[in-house]
Amino acid sequence: MAREAKLRSRRVKPRADANLLTLKRNSAIERYPFDDISTRLKVNVSPRAKRLALRLCPKTRTMNLVVPPRASMKSAYHFALENEEWIKEKIRELPRPVRLRDGAIIPVFGRDRRIVVLYNENLKYTDILLKKDEIIVMTNKENPSARIKRFLIEQTRARITELAEQKCAALGRDYKSITIRDTVSRWGSCSSDGRLSFSWRLVFAPKNVLDYVVAHECSHLIHMDHSQRFWDLCESISRDFDGGIDWMRENAHTLMRFNA
Repeated sequence: MAREAKLRSRRVKPRADANLLTLKRNSAIERYPFDDISTRLKVNVSPRAKRLALRLCPKTRTMNLVVPPRASMKSAYHFALENEEWIKEKIRELPRPVRLRDGAIIPVFGRDRRIVVLYNENLKYTDILLKKDEIIVMTNKENPSARIKRFLIEQTRARITELAEQKCAALGRDYKSITIRDTVSRWGSCSSDGRLSFSWRLVFAPKNVLDYVVAHECSHLIHMDHSQRFWDLCESISRDFDGGIDWMRENAHTLMRFNA
């Protein structure tokens, strides 16, 4: 029994130490008026961070202050204070959020379309049609935004699958699977075993941009790096390589403004 108690205490101790460390960090954060700099400034102590950094998150519309574990909260506060105007400017520059609801105008594969919700409580399910200039939503739901999002995810999956098959045919390679996610910082990825993953928000990007992103990830099926050989291959299977790169660099953050 004594041995069991001893073993049990060893298992609990790391968690207790972690909880204590979290309490100390929270206490240290509370000693400094970070909210006075911006109510959208969030302090994040990261064990992987090597230096203080500010990272904007368009999805949550917050500025993350990344703090290395050994940095003092005092130095983190003064770092944020020195960049106060820059923080506020970047948050102000974020495009206004757009909700997926009746009357909203959203770009779908590069073409603006107005969401038209036709409510009928007698309907048994929601049916959505993608028209030239409209997205017609016939529904018995008072708030069909989640269903509209699911429809857009389905559209994204279908278009990306079609493009991936074209790119892979040109490369002479096969992908293992395609997953559509709601990622924060990565628009696409390719695992070493051929699993492709993309953000559903690419539905809001122009066609040439979506083509470039799919070409980029499919090229990783051959080159799992960003060497010159990779970029040459990516360019060779992209319809608009330069245009795709330029648009993503300048406008990718705007894709985060759409949400249910």
